[in-house]
Amino acid sequence: MPEGPSIVILKELVESFTGKKVLEVSGNAPVDLDRLVGQKITGFKSWGKHFLICFKKFTVRVHFMLFGSYSINERRDKVPRMRLTFAKGELSFYACLVKIIDEPLDEVYDWSADVMSEQWDRRAARAKLKQVPDMMACDALLDQHIFSGSGNIIKNEVLFRIRVQPESRIGALPPKKITEMLTEVVKYSFDFLHWKKQNTLKKHWLAHTKKICPRCNIPFEKKYAGKTKRRSFFCHNCQELYT
Repeated sequence: MPEGPSIVILKELVESFTGKKVLEVSGNAPVDLDRLVGQKITGFKSWGKHFLICFKKFTVRVHFMLFGSYSINERRDKVPRMRLTFAKGELSFYACLVKIIDEPLDEVYDWSADVMSEQWDRRAARAKLKQVPDMMACDALLDQHIFSGSGNIIKNEVLFRIRVQPESRIGALPPKKITEMLTEVVKYSFDFLHWKKQNTLKKHWLAHTKKICPRCNIPFEKKYAGKTKRRSFFCHNCQELYT
């Protein structure tokens, strides 16, 4: 599943289509794609893992789920969920969810929850964490209402950086650890963005998918932890369990 930084990269890659008119739309998305024909794109936005294609009176939301992908000015040998054709170029989206939003985006999205947004509000995030004391840290870092854009890679790397086991309860974490979580989730997201652009992201993973802890030189534990049941990789020695 693409995480927030990957969606930011996509937004940057398609900026040249801003102001362009959609001449043709195809695909098997179960929405009224014909509404897009003849409409000009006014801009692109992202909210966490949501990619937003903005038109004057509505917005098209693309959510890539686990296996979604896209192509720019290149066709693949499979049916797209949605393909937008312009006078020069096209955008294609595959294996994703497509939805048309008619409401103003400010009524739909809490921009302050997006860890990569200039409107990110760490105080609001801290307040949200206080409301879920029994939630595990691994679930909190995947909760898009608290940390929009954070995904499983970010979760594992942040918890390793702050030396917290994924099954720790939010309410048991010392205030200092909450502060570290709020700081590192943003910092790592921008590190992710930088490394992704350099095609070196995996080289910088310290915990995600790893077998040996680089700090302790002992085996990591791999566990499908929390309610989300996403893969967690952690060290029992240098990451503390707070319960």
